[in-house]
Amino acid sequence: MQLTVQHFGPISEARLKPGDLTVLVGPQATGKSLLLELFKLLLDTGAIRKTLRDYNLVWENTTQLLELYFGEGLGKLIQNETRILSDQKLVTPEHLLKRRASNKEQVFYIPAQRVMSLRDGITRPFTDFRPGDPFVVRQFSEVLHRLVQTEFKQQTLFPQPQRFNKALREKIRTHIFGEYALEISVDRMQRRFVLRRSPEGEGLPFLVWSAGQREFTPLLLGLYWLVPAGRVRRQNSLEWVVVEEPEMGLHPHAITTVVLLLLELLRRGYRVLVSTHAPHVLDVVWALQVFQRYNGTEEDVRRLFDLKADQFTRALAQQALTKTYRVYFFSRDGQVYDISGLDPGSEQPEEAGWGGLTEFSGRVGDLVAEVVTRHKSLADGMS
Repeated sequence: MQLTVQHFGPISEARLKPGDLTVLVGPQATGKSLLLELFKLLLDTGAIRKTLRDYNLVWENTTQLLELYFGEGLGKLIQNETRILSDQKLVTPEHLLKRRASNKEQVFYIPAQRVMSLRDGITRPFTDFRPGDPFVVRQFSEVLHRLVQTEFKQQTLFPQPQRFNKALREKIRTHIFGEYALEISVDRMQRRFVLRRSPEGEGLPFLVWSAGQREFTPLLLGLYWLVPAGRVRRQNSLEWVVVEEPEMGLHPHAITTVVLLLLELLRRGYRVLVSTHAPHVLDVVWALQVFQRYNGTEEDVRRLFDLKADQFTRALAQQALTKTYRVYFFSRDGQVYDISGLDPGSEQPEEAGWGGLTEFSGRVGDLVAEVVTRHKSLADGMS
């Protein structure tokens, strides 16, 4: 799907042509989340309307529908001057309201507010939110609630021998959960997530976990939904996965682990869109693109992620070399720039600074070098 948008929220113009992995970068409030939500709305119009009706939510016009979807106060995102083209076909507000659309869902959306899907370690159903809360948050929370209720009768959620390969589980254990297991504990007749160091140990409640563990747990459960036990992928119409800010609360090593999990989604046939403020994510994308251009090998990819060689890791690394990677920068002036080349020597400042994510580090390096050189010059002059 190709998406062209003009005068939509803070976005003046954006032309999005997704690859297998597409990364959106830029300052806060420049429209990244709005564009990703619009992407889902256009592909899943029928499924979204059906879900809203199933939960007894009603609307009389496009403004009310958009407010139910994007959230309170955002019902007028589409103005008279707004222009939306999906695969070069014009989409009007009336299309969203009335067009016949499939009820099959194509996009699974993991929102930045995913931690809201757990209240004190307890999953929250769709109806636990207000009608004015963003649809993608409510729907994601409902998916996790159903997942825990139907697919996790056992006590331990991580590590799960049937969920992800051992190499991926080891990365998650090392860089995120440490010596703790993620478990379901029944407390006052409610199923609640805890971290437990040993079977005999006391479970640690949700609010005493690290910020990274709290943010990662709903992300992990979302990935569990996409990758059912014993199957390559969920057998339905899902083709796209959106993950907002996967790096939240995580150490760089843990961010590398999350990127590795995203590559596993690519290997399983999904296409992934990510928004991020972490230069670490673009470092990985840049390295993979360089490997592609200069005949890098699966061993190079494994070394990038510090993976030992086995049948699974070789296949994962080899697949990563065959995928297409796209990067878009959302600027404060409302323009969205294609910076997929990630060329540090580009004449386009947005690309040279990788959308601002490496700009500060470069400036720090230049200033440090200048101060050191000045000090040595003064010292030499005094001797």
